[in-house]
Amino acid sequence: MPPIVSVRELRKSYGQIKAVDGVSFDVQEREIFALLGPNGAGKTTTVEILEGLRTADSGTAIVAGVDVRKDPSGVKERIGVQLQQSAFPENFLAREIVDLFALFYGRKVDSMAILRSVGLEDKAKQKQDKLSGGQRQRLSIAVALVNEPRVLFLDEPTTGLDPQARRNLWELVRAIRARGTTVFLTTHYLDEAEALCDRVAIMDAGHIVALDSPPALIEALIKRGFRKPLVQQQANLDDVFLDVTGHALRED
Repeated sequence: MPPIVSVRELRKSYGQIKAVDGVSFDVQEREIFALLGPNGAGKTTTVEILEGLRTADSGTAIVAGVDVRKDPSGVKERIGVQLQQSAFPENFLAREIVDLFALFYGRKVDSMAILRSVGLEDKAKQKQDKLSGGQRQRLSIAVALVNEPRVLFLDEPTTGLDPQARRNLWELVRAIRARGTTVFLTTHYLDEAEALCDRVAIMDAGHIVALDSPPALIEALIKRGFRKPLVQQQANLDDVFLDVTGHALRED
C-alpha cells in the first residue's frame, strides 16, 4: 500500500533561518509514528505544514491522498488534530463540545459513542472546565475524532499528566490505531515514543538525522560502541509509583 503520509524535500525558511531543510519521510497506514527533536529542530513547522496550517516554500507533502500545498482545506477534512492546549467554550458540557465540533465539520455524530471511545462517557454532562487534566486531553482527542480522520495528529498528548493518566492515554492511542487510524505524534518523552511507536524520526536543525523503529535505532547505537556507565535497571521510579498506587485512573 502507498504511504498515507509522504514528504519529499520539504523546505521552509523564516528569513535566514532554515526551519525545515530538505526533509523527506513516509508514514505507513495504521502506523504510530513520532517526530522527535529538541526545541527549534523544526518539528512544529513540519507538522503544521502537514496539517495545512503553514505553507512550505518548496517540496511536496501528501497526506491521505491530498497534496497539502495545493489543497490545504482538503487535507483538514481527512485529519484530526489534538493540540497540547485546547481552548474550549466556557460552560459547555463535554457532550456539547463534541456536538459543537461535529457542527464545524457538518456532520451528525453519536457524541456519546465518541466519548465512550475515549473513556469519557460518564463525564458527558460534566462542564469541560471541571474536567481533570487527563480528561481534558481525552476530550481533545474525542473532538479530533469527530470527522473520522485517516490520520490523527497528537501534539505532546501526555504533557502534565500523572503516571496513571499517562499510561491510560497510551492505551487509548493504541486502541485508536487498532480501529484503523494512523497516529502521528510529537513528544519530548522518549520513553513514550519507545513504548508506543512503530517508527520514529529524529529532527535536528531542520534535518531528519535518524529514522527507524526504536529497537533498530537502539541496536544501531550499541553496534557503534555505545555503552552506558551503569547497568540498566529492570524498573524505574515510574514503575514503583504505579505499583504502590495502582494503575487505575484517579478522577477529580
